[in-house]
Amino acid sequence: MNTPNYTEEDKKFMQRAIALAELGMDANAGGPFGAVVVKNGEIIAEGHNNVTSTNDPTAHAEVVAIRRACEKLNSFQLTDCVVYTSCEPCPMCLGAIYWARPKKVFYGCNREDAAEINFDDQFIYDEIDKEVDNRSIDFVRILRDEAVTVFNKWADKHDKTAY
Repeated sequence: MNTPNYTEEDKKFMQRAIALAELGMDANAGGPFGAVVVKNGEIIAEGHNNVTSTNDPTAHAEVVAIRRACEKLNSFQLTDCVVYTSCEPCPMCLGAIYWARPKKVFYGCNREDAAEINFDDQFIYDEIDKEVDNRSIDFVRILRDEAVTVFNKWADKHDKTAY
């Protein structure tokens, strides 16, 4: 018999993420998604989807929780943290998670479950795979030389905080 890759404590944190999903949904804050960030066995931040209540398309549960956790830790990285989210992260949240660098992510529902209730992110995954000229939204490259000048200054900057 296989042993699960999670503990009773992990289940407790996931239950909180699921409860936050329901709380936000019941408050009409946004979709049914919740997330918590845990460090050293303690919830340091939590969030639920606030997209429709704040008119912020980036206010997904994971992003809200990551922002709050980073603020609390006074860091742009979630070193030694674990994220619990009620659903497999969408492409935006997946990017935010990788930039924040937690050590692990637990999720409840998967993307197929989300698609069944009309939260289908597959079109974004498909867009990412397309050449920029073939995407459904026009992406126009402009003023590259001026933009690269700032990149070159960053590359030469000696007092930058690398990330």
